[in-house]
Parts: sequence; C-alpha cells; structure tokens
Amino acid sequence: MTTDRSLLRHRDFRQLWAAETVSQVGTQVTLLALPVLAVSLLDATPLEMGFLTALETAAFLLIGLPAGAWVDRWRRKRVLVTADLVRAALLATLPVAYLLDVLSLGQLFVVAALTGAATVFFDVAYQSYLPALVDRDQLVDGNGKLEASRAVAQVAGPGVTGVLLRVMGAPFLIALDAASFLLSAFFLGRIRRPDVVPDRAGRRSLRAEIAEGLSFVVRQPLLRRIVACTGTSNLFSSITTTLLVLYALRELELSESTLGLVFSAGAVGGLVGAATAARFARRVGEGRAIPLAILVALPFTALTPLAAVGAPLVLLTLGQLGFSWAVVVYNVTQVSFRQRLCPPALLGRMNASVRFLVFGTMPLGGLLGGVLGTWVGVLPTLWIAVAGQLLAAGWVVFSPLLHLRELPDGLDDPVPTDPGAVDATSLPEARTPTAGTDPERAG
Repeated sequence: MTTDRSLLRHRDFRQLWAAETVSQVGTQVTLLALPVLAVSLLDATPLEMGFLTALETAAFLLIGLPAGAWVDRWRRKRVLVTADLVRAALLATLPVAYLLDVLSLGQLFVVAALTGAATVFFDVAYQSYLPALVDRDQLVDGNGKLEASRAVAQVAGPGVTGVLLRVMGAPFLIALDAASFLLSAFFLGRIRRPDVVPDRAGRRSLRAEIAEGLSFVVRQPLLRRIVACTGTSNLFSSITTTLLVLYALRELELSESTLGLVFSAGAVGGLVGAATAARFARRVGEGRAIPLAILVALPFTALTPLAAVGAPLVLLTLGQLGFSWAVVVYNVTQVSFRQRLCPPALLGRMNASVRFLVFGTMPLGGLLGGVLGTWVGVLPTLWIAVAGQLLAAGWVVFSPLLHLRELPDGLDDPVPTDPGAVDATSLPEARTPTAGTDPERAG
C-alpha cells in the first residue's frame, strides 16, 4: 500500500488537490451568496427560489448522459480546465451587472443554468480523471484528502461568507468565487501527466456508448439500490435547499451573518465524517455503513422544521452537523464501491449515468419546493421533505447492504440477492473504503 507521505510527494496529485481546494472554498461562498442575493436584493418569492434551484441542477437531467460519453472521448484535463474558465466568466457577469445597476432575476437564472452545465462536465471528468492520475492503491489516500478539503471548505466557507456579507455584499463575494475558478484552472494546467485520448477506432455511436454506461449502473443490484436511495434523497433535499435561506431569513428572522455561521458550524460534521468514515466502515462493515449512515441522518433532518418551535440557532446547527456527517460517510463508501467496480474505460459514462439518475431529481425537487412553498407554506413543505427522506432510506435499509460487511470488489464477485442468506459474522473485515470526492447526497 502506498504511504501517505509518498502521495504527498506526488506532484500531479498536489496540483489537483490545490485546484479542488480553492474551487471548493469559492463554491461554498456562492452556495450561500447566490440565494442571499436572490432573497435580499432581488426579493425572490418561494416559487422563484424553486426556479433558481432547478436551473442550478437542470443540466444533470438534460445533458448528463451525453456528457459522460463525450468525456470518455476527450482529454479529461482539458475538460476540467475549460469548465473552470467557463464558470469563472459566467459568475463574473453578476457583480458587473450589479455595478451597472442592471442585475435581474433573469440574469441570475441564466448564469445558474449555464454554470450548472459546466459543472456537469467538470464533475464527470473529475471523478474519471483521478483513477488515471494516481495508482490504484493511492485512491484511498487521494480521495480521502480531497474529501477532507471539501469538508474544510464547508466549515470555513459559510462562516467567512456570513462575515463578509456585511462588509462586501453578495455580488462581490460571487466575484471571489469567479477568481477561485481561475486559480483552480491554473493549478490543473500545471499537471504534467499526459492526458491520453481513447482510440478513435473503437468508438461507436453516441447512443450506444450512453446506453452502455446506463446499463452498467442499472444492472448492478447493489449499485442500483444505492442510486435509487441517493436520487430519492436528493429530490427531497432539494425541497429543503430551495426554501432554507428564505425560511431562515424571513420566518426565523436570523441575520445573514448568523446563517453563515450556522452553515459553517454544521459543516464541522462533514469534516468529522471525512476523518471517521473509514473507521466507521471498518467497525460496522463497509456494506452496512451505507444504510446506517442514512438512518443516522433521519432525525437530524427533522431539526430544520423543528427550529420554528424555538431555539432556531441551536436546532439548525445540530441538524446541519449531523446530516453533514452522515452524507460524507455515505459518500465515502458508495463512491469507493463504484470506482472499484467500474472498468476504467467506462468511468466517464458510469459517473455521468449516476449523476443523471441522482442529480436529475434535484431540479424536480427545486420546482416542487417552490410550488409547495407557495401553495401550502414554507414550514409544511419542510416537513414533507423530512417525510421523503424516510422513503429514500428504504432503498438501502431493506436490501442486502444491511447484512454485508464487505462490498464486492469487481464484477466477478458474488452479489447476494437474499438478505437472509448472508451470514454477516462469517464475512471478513471490511476493507478501508475510498473517500468520495462528491457530495452526491445533497444536504
């Protein structure tokens, strides 16, 4: 096994790590600054917030599948750099429009939609690029460090945003995010390892290649369960995300800076999750870690609507803390499983197919949150989102995963179909899981 120190000496990985870190910090700034800009400066309604959330993720539904096939045909490093530059340019238009006094919700919607499209290509290429950049036995260390950087960004980003919102305002914080994408592109450009383009002679029609990636995902029994759980969870998480800033600022009457500190304190759970996920999986079993993480998350999701009863600062913080921990532990295990299971030539299409299925529900959730928030009210809609998480948990709780210590390591490994047929005590100890680089369960 490659040691932690030798990976730190891996120059190309350090460039990728640096790029991911600065991009994640900037992204965390915009995740709070963009909805604050919509609510505070443009007086967005619940329905308009639903449109904004939907447009941010609509590209995963509309172009997610062909993006995977295209990424498998292109140089992945070039895709990453181009996506960073496109996002930087788009986000930079918002502070410029604000200074010219022409900023509108229409422009916000367009920027959200186009940056979402660039993010689709970046995310698909990113998870497909790392296994080609480092050796197979370095994936544990590499993905773990990337996940830790994301968690640190979640801790620092919202808190810094909350403070800076009072000093600079949301448009100028979005300008900082644009700069972070430029810096990310710079670091990615310094990677020296040659980026190999797949042989053109082996290409088939785009439709056939898309079908191959989608078929791989839906035909793997355990992977199919995990994708169904993630997609359902993201549907209802998007309802919460759509209304959370509006709920906190208008109904709970928290200040923008306080809300930033709530998100920052809550994101400590993500950092703890990155540090403890491997140990948790070893203790309970790699397969069990997935449904158990979902069960741990459930009571914390209820703390958001309960904050309306009293102690909103405490309950929102605890809810964010526990849910973030569970999301990271879930991703650490399931992304590792996917990376080990999938043949390298299919990684782009597999990742794109998963994103199509799990992120494709998010624009629907955003629209649903906006409609329900307008129709039945914000607080009842948040309770509906909590109930939906129970449905998501069912996909993995009532499955063989709850009885597995070790997940299959390849296509030839047997996958149990009858939960009662698995003797959990007779299975070997779970291997250390690969940390997931993406928060695929949106919180």
